Amino acid sequence: MPINIVAEDEKTEDSISSKLIIRLMRYLKPFKREIATALLMIGVITVAGLLNPYFMKIGIDSYIKARNVKGILVLGGIMAVVNLAAMLCMAVRIRVMSRISNNILMTIRQQLYEHIQGLSFAFFDSRPAGKILARIIGDVNSLGSVFTGSITNLIPDSITIIAVTVILLVLNWKLGLISLISLPFMCAAMFFIQTRSRKKWQLFRKKNSNLNAFTHEAFSGMRTIQSFVAEKSTAEAFDNMLTEHRESFVRAVRLSDLFWPVVELSWGFGMILVYAAGIGMVNTGEITIGLIVAFTGYVSMFWGPVRNIGNFYNQLVINMAAADRIFEILDTRPEISDREASSELPPIEGNVRFENVSFSYNGSDLVLEDVNIDIPAGETVALVGPTGVGKTTIVNLVSRFYDVCSGRVLIDGHDVRDVTIESLRGQMGIMTQDTFLFSGTIRDNIRYGRLDATDQEIEEAAKTVCAHDFITKMAKGYDTDVNERGSRLSSGQRQLIALARALLADPRILILDEATASIDTHTERLIQQGLRRLLKGRTSFVIAHRLSTIQSADRIIVIDRGKIAETGPHSELMAAEGIYHNLFTAQYRYLEDGAHLKERQTG
Repeated sequence: MPINIVAEDEKTEDSISSKLIIRLMRYLKPFKREIATALLMIGVITVAGLLNPYFMKIGIDSYIKARNVKGILVLGGIMAVVNLAAMLCMAVRIRVMSRISNNILMTIRQQLYEHIQGLSFAFFDSRPAGKILARIIGDVNSLGSVFTGSITNLIPDSITIIAVTVILLVLNWKLGLISLISLPFMCAAMFFIQTRSRKKWQLFRKKNSNLNAFTHEAFSGMRTIQSFVAEKSTAEAFDNMLTEHRESFVRAVRLSDLFWPVVELSWGFGMILVYAAGIGMVNTGEITIGLIVAFTGYVSMFWGPVRNIGNFYNQLVINMAAADRIFEILDTRPEISDREASSELPPIEGNVRFENVSFSYNGSDLVLEDVNIDIPAGETVALVGPTGVGKTTIVNLVSRFYDVCSGRVLIDGHDVRDVTIESLRGQMGIMTQDTFLFSGTIRDNIRYGRLDATDQEIEEAAKTVCAHDFITKMAKGYDTDVNERGSRLSSGQRQLIALARALLADPRILILDEATASIDTHTERLIQQGLRRLLKGRTSFVIAHRLSTIQSADRIIVIDRGKIAETGPHSELMAAEGIYHNLFTAQYRYLEDGAHLKERQTG
């Protein structure tokens, strides 16, 4: 299987947490006025519903029995007015509750999105993008019925159940108790179902998240899948995951669907008992026919809300799994965040100092060990060494994408942990090998470096990195749509645009992490002069495996096994005939052999 989405923690809970429900209900606070309006409408609807069976009793016992046509017409007119008012109130209630629900969902989705933006790299390193997307879209949507149902059904239905119970006992306490005999059975059955149903829905949500993550990753890597002819194995993996998703859904639904038979059975059994006992009472003259008709109406009114509450509780069981997952994200604290006493980093000159810095990603294996670096403002430093020795880690610590395990990273004497992240990164420009372009135009992507930049400034930045020529040759020039991730552009063109974006920010500290890796030799030569002009006066970190591109750096730092092995300018390191000399010589010979081979092939 070319794609492996590791399932999330399959831990499930047996019951719905009251703290979770209270936390959700807090989102209703800003809508007190709208809720009051909805409750007023619900009150009218509830009263109208409670009056209808009693109107039927009056009509049968007082008017039909006496054949009073006028009284029946008057009573019918009153019932029509009452129920028309209830219908109008119903329309207002639906509109108000829809607005409340949509606004709450928008609030939660916005909170979730903004919170995720502030989380550390470690969070994204451990979660596929598809799973995060499932939280923001699918899980948030699932909460809509919770907020709507809590006001629309739970409150009025609870009031109706209490009111109907009182009315039944007042009309005839014996018949009232008989009609409620099946209620304890239903409550016990619902509790039994709920404790098992919640686990099933939690598991389904996690299978759904895994499916979303798999699909997102498969589509993102479709070129790789097709390049290695892995369509069949990927389709088989998708089919297996789809089967798990379907089976988890069927198991959850099969259990949840037991709610309805239990409620309907309890309702039917209660009605049978009412008719059986009521007929005997009518024959003895203890109650009237109108009363038993009204009684059956009220019994139906009792079990209707019970069924609605059961349905709401069923939805609550289903959707609390989504709420768990949403709040799990919201409760995740970023590993890198501003301290309480953090201050704004003032405009910097660009002095960078590493003092006895050690760092590990997993807490045990050191990537950097006791590193000491002192870089004065305006110096261009190239970081060199084999893959995985800590070059990118160094620049990530300068930008505070991660915090050191020990030691300090200072900028102009300020510990990067003591200043706000925004004021720190706002004075840096970062360009990585993994170029990311957003959907939109080339102009928009370059302007992302500084949102208030003018069109002229955007073009000047593009000219500096030699991107202007290829941009203007396109049909729409700077207004060319690059599509998602810049799929319309070559890898080198994407890097040139990203480089222009980084330079437009006019940072005091510039980080180029393999920024020219996908640029051909001819284009690379063109931009070297522009880069030298741009890097002048800025503190710059340059990481490049192509060592010919960093010969002009003020200083070259060779990293080996997490420590600084050599440091100095190109000429000095070459004369020392150490690690850098060996790396440079080996690479030069490799390129020279490749050029000779190409000459023989073309010759």
